[in-house]
Amino acid sequence: MSVNSQIAKELIEAVGGEENISSVAHCATRLRIMVKDKEKVDQERVEDTEKVKGAFYNSGQYQIILGTGTVNKIFAEMVNLGASESSKEELKEEGKKQGSKFQRAIRTFGDVFVPIIPALVATGLFMGLRGLVMQERILAIFGMTPDDISSNFLLFTEVLTDTAFVFLPALVAWSAFRVFGGSPIIGLVLGLMLVSPALPNAWDIAGGDAEPLMFFGILPVLGYQGSVLPAFIAGLIGAKVEKWIRNKVPEALDLIVTPLLTLLIMISLALFVLGPILQGVENMILTGTVTVLDWPLGLAGLLIGFFNQIIVITGVHHVFSMMEIRLLESFGSNPYNAIITASVAAQGGAALAVGLKTKSKKLKALALPSSLSAFLGITEPAIFGVNLRYGKPFIMGLIGGGVGGFFASIMNLSGTGMAITVIPGTLLYLNEQLFLYILVNLIAVAVAFSLTWMFGYNDNDKVKAKK
Repeated sequence: MSVNSQIAKELIEAVGGEENISSVAHCATRLRIMVKDKEKVDQERVEDTEKVKGAFYNSGQYQIILGTGTVNKIFAEMVNLGASESSKEELKEEGKKQGSKFQRAIRTFGDVFVPIIPALVATGLFMGLRGLVMQERILAIFGMTPDDISSNFLLFTEVLTDTAFVFLPALVAWSAFRVFGGSPIIGLVLGLMLVSPALPNAWDIAGGDAEPLMFFGILPVLGYQGSVLPAFIAGLIGAKVEKWIRNKVPEALDLIVTPLLTLLIMISLALFVLGPILQGVENMILTGTVTVLDWPLGLAGLLIGFFNQIIVITGVHHVFSMMEIRLLESFGSNPYNAIITASVAAQGGAALAVGLKTKSKKLKALALPSSLSAFLGITEPAIFGVNLRYGKPFIMGLIGGGVGGFFASIMNLSGTGMAITVIPGTLLYLNEQLFLYILVNLIAVAVAFSLTWMFGYNDNDKVKAKK
């Protein structure tokens, strides 16, 4: 029997045997198991299994962290040993039935926005690269000044950096229709209608260069470039309206009548009712966010940097995606990213201290790669595999995140994008902020590492954790 086959066999036994497994699937780093009876899972045995970096319950699934590449092999061996294979979509549907209404709502919110994030990550990286190229010191190396940059090149960079935000409502409405059971293409068209060039541009109105169209003398109608909430709610309601219409319309007329009525009803509702109301709500949320981030004496950075990874553990952190998107759309920068990168780096620093201090070869082999993963922006292996398991390292990581966030706040650091942090996140700070960004990360790592080394871990804790 191969090593991976033996590991798969041990994991099946540790989670209560084949009869306790409803289905199994995997993502890039984790094995996702639907178990029938949680009480039959031997958590300690699972965590002590070779190659396992941690295990926890999330979204109604028992998730075992194995790492990229390894998870595929272990999954294949489990299926070969008789575990029932299931798709990630089936697991997601089953997971939706579990947890509180609030948890399910947050998961749904995340399902809408997570698919959009890669496009916004790319846009943020383009903004960072543009900021680097346009720096006078960089241009001077090539004997140039900003005045030497051609207008065509600037136009090209604007296409790269502005397109995702110009058509953001289309992306949001498309994803909302997809998640809530409508036809994504209808959602896409509805979102494009919200930013139609036939409507006064929202940014021109904000700059005083255009006026809203007035319908019936009282209803202002405008484009919703850069808006999130109107498109999200329109997508949610639109998907329900489409399904209702489809159930009422004869099949022979479905292809014509359903999209016609769905788009007619929803664009009228979005422009005349939802848009004006929800844009006001969205602006209030943005104002509140900016107010918090502007708290004096670095207080916002201290609190957000400390509590961020606690929020990550609860799984509700995706709710902040909309806030980050609005910050980027409104100001072209994201101070929230600068704060949370400190919290991510700090957990890596705490795991690094555990890895260097322990004499256990197994724990060292777990903690050191986990710290590297955190420095690449993924904290799950460090948190669930090391820091939370021994308790105090996680707390020291929280303190390091708070201190790093404090310095990010008082230095007014602000990234050009979202969703990437620590080492990859450097690409969001190439516009003359790079040194300060590196300094904030080093402070967070140093504080968490030092506290963990001195007070947060010794090998006696490893013994206690097994009792």
